[in-house]
Amino acid sequence: MRKLLFALLGVALLISSFFIYTSFVKNKKKPKTKISKVIASVFSETIKNTEIPLIITANGTLEATRKIALFSEVQGILKSNKKPFKPGTKYRKGALIIQINSDDFYTSLQSQKSKFYATLVSIIPDIKLDFPLQFEKWNAYLSTINIGNKLTPLPMTATDKEKFFISGRGINTAYYAIKNLEVKLAKYTIRAPFTGVLTEATVTNGSLIRPGQKLGEFINLDQYELSVAINANHVDFLQIGKAVQVYNATRTKTYSGIVSRINSKLNTRSQTLIAYIDLKDPFLKEGMFLEADIQVKAALNAVRIARNLLVNENQVYIITNNTLQLITVNPVFYSNTSVVLKGLEDGTVILAKPVSGAYQGMLVKVITNETL
Repeated sequence: MRKLLFALLGVALLISSFFIYTSFVKNKKKPKTKISKVIASVFSETIKNTEIPLIITANGTLEATRKIALFSEVQGILKSNKKPFKPGTKYRKGALIIQINSDDFYTSLQSQKSKFYATLVSIIPDIKLDFPLQFEKWNAYLSTINIGNKLTPLPMTATDKEKFFISGRGINTAYYAIKNLEVKLAKYTIRAPFTGVLTEATVTNGSLIRPGQKLGEFINLDQYELSVAINANHVDFLQIGKAVQVYNATRTKTYSGIVSRINSKLNTRSQTLIAYIDLKDPFLKEGMFLEADIQVKAALNAVRIARNLLVNENQVYIITNNTLQLITVNPVFYSNTSVVLKGLEDGTVILAKPVSGAYQGMLVKVITNETL
């Protein structure tokens, strides 16, 4: 009997424990989740419209303004010179750059001069008999002929009879044949047309030179030219003689240039024209990569902002009552890092720096105010 009583009490205790647990679970209140609003901290700028100079940044490779390619018009062996015919060698104006062996040609020229002299000697007696008044003139000319020097101009004929006589004896033909040879002889020697430096040499001493062969390249070091591509829409605002600031690739050095000319031919693919900028500086070298800042015009009642603040090419975020709003603007000029806009009223507050994940209606907290 006692065992049965204990068993019933145990069952009753289990049942009561179950009901008590169920009651606690049903009456337990879940804590409410608090949703906190995230407000981004932003920098702002207050718009003030002004006159903004529009500057085009263009780049190109520097070239010497005075540059000539050296070609041979004659054939022969390149002779050695006091200065080596190698890149980097400097020559003053008139200095000998190239000397091609002309012994054979020179000998032929001397032979022609000797024949010409003999022909003149043979007609002097006839001139004395037929043209006594002209004898002294031709006799004096004969005495000026030196086989080692260039021929001086022939005397002028006084009458048609004298002219026919001189021409009939072949004097004019022989004279101009020799003058032609003298011109060709001069081509065996190439002298510096201006003070400069040899930048390219394709032959060496002892090389056989042939007509039409390129020998090298010679440039002047005093003046250079930078060619840059300008958008056709801006060319109307670019003037010849306009001052231009030019920079090296790292923008650590500045050079002053002047627009010297503008090509009239438009590149159909890029819709650009080539402008040429004259530069003078002892530190400039041909082949340098340079950038030029060219002011083309000014935008009135406009503002310049960072290009990464532009949204969808024609919108910007403004701040109204600590809320971001997108408004449409009118971009009028782009550069690599900035854009010039119209359509923003004075006093409008915009973002000074991009905000990650920005959207219309986003709540923000302004940290500072900077006037643009």
